[in-house]
Amino acid sequence: MAAAETTRRWGGSRVQGWAPVLKVMSVLWLVLALFMAIPWAVLLIEQEPDARAFGLSMGIVLGAVALTWLATLRVRIELKPWQMFVLTTLSWVSISGFASLPLVLGAPQLSFTNAVFESVSAITTTGSTVLVGIESLSDGLKLWRGIMQWLGGIGIIVMGMAILPFLKVGGMRLFHTESSDWSDKVMPRTGGIAKATLGIYCGFTVTAMLAYWLGGMAPLDAVVHAMTSLATGGFANSDASFGAYAGQPHLLWMASLFMLAGALPFVLYIRLLRGSRGSLWRDQQVRGLLLLLVVVILLLTGWRMWRGTPPFEALTHVTFNVISVVTTTGYASDDYTTWGALAVVAFFYLTFVGGCSGSTSGGMKIFRFQVAAILLRNQLRYLIHASGVFASRYNNQPLTDDITRGVVAFSFFFFLTIAGLALGLSMMGLDIVTALSGAATAVANVGPGLGDTIGPAGNFVSLPDAAKWLLCVGMLLGRLEILTVLVLLTPMFWRQ
Repeated sequence: MAAAETTRRWGGSRVQGWAPVLKVMSVLWLVLALFMAIPWAVLLIEQEPDARAFGLSMGIVLGAVALTWLATLRVRIELKPWQMFVLTTLSWVSISGFASLPLVLGAPQLSFTNAVFESVSAITTTGSTVLVGIESLSDGLKLWRGIMQWLGGIGIIVMGMAILPFLKVGGMRLFHTESSDWSDKVMPRTGGIAKATLGIYCGFTVTAMLAYWLGGMAPLDAVVHAMTSLATGGFANSDASFGAYAGQPHLLWMASLFMLAGALPFVLYIRLLRGSRGSLWRDQQVRGLLLLLVVVILLLTGWRMWRGTPPFEALTHVTFNVISVVTTTGYASDDYTTWGALAVVAFFYLTFVGGCSGSTSGGMKIFRFQVAAILLRNQLRYLIHASGVFASRYNNQPLTDDITRGVVAFSFFFFLTIAGLALGLSMMGLDIVTALSGAATAVANVGPGLGDTIGPAGNFVSLPDAAKWLLCVGMLLGRLEILTVLVLLTPMFWRQ
């Protein structure tokens, strides 16, 4: 009897605990439906048949919103840590599913697998695509691909600044700000930071739109490329990616600047606007990222010049593609796999790096490499001076045990996830280059892989459906910092 009562109480409490999660998710779905109205309106004006697909998709999403909101109408939104883990994971999965509806119902008429792959790639700002003949898509669908990545980009910033540090995931506690406390007393402060971040994100996007348009892009192309540049997503309106503008180097330099802007911590932009002029340069991860880019760009530019490429052309394409891969954007202005063995190996290594914490970039994030270097340096000191005491600091903050544990755990599972995905892809008949680079580009949210199939000049459409689902899992794991999802798979989590 006592056991039955305990089970009843546990089950009732757990079911009741899901209500705030569902209520927050319904709000996120509503935002998605409102943004669906933009391409829907464009298609109605142009009298395109895809308008019906967007109208039906909006109806489905709004129906889910209405049902969920009515079911949770009296529920207060007070989230506990376990609910935040569940909300973070389920929101990305559900939004990716709803976002795929126009791709299934619209002119591409993608299979369910291909549509979900495309939407997961968009929402996670990975940039891998299964679409061929992108130029022939309706304006509404081109716009929707850009909007999905733009929404994913702002979601990534909010998650990186507010949610992941609060959940102590992967060393993100190192970047704890006042926005990381979700208690009632600081919600106004959190709201202010969110508004400031959204304002900066929108400001950068509008600036990029104007720059691209004045630089010679068609208006729709300028809008889409601006959204996907700042989101470091990489979706383009051409099968050739940014190679369609290879003959306009000024556009490549503009894109390089906007990709880099999206890969820097947005909280530092807020500090900059509030009068802290040196905040960007004083940040250790920003200096590390810029130093890495300069060194690699100079190395590969010299390599290409040695192989006969004119200096300015070499510098332009190397800068663009290196920044694209490091920031996990995934644009390509040229097939860099034809630049020689050094370039291929270098770009494979760069796949893992990523930008800064609190940006739209994926990957390992530069701060984890820097923390690892500090730990290695101290370990070498301990070997020399076994009884020595060495203080570890990063960005003028002490490296506590929970931060170093988070960095080590994340790094281990990051590469273990890539290894597991690569093994699974190889079992499906993919060659070692495609399997390994495909797993790496999915978990790091970069976009193109290596080889003839999924390289910068290739596409993911020819992969088996099972491989695409596996890559979807990899993209979501990478975007959610892996540990956020893995903790849901532990029995201990559900017993709490």
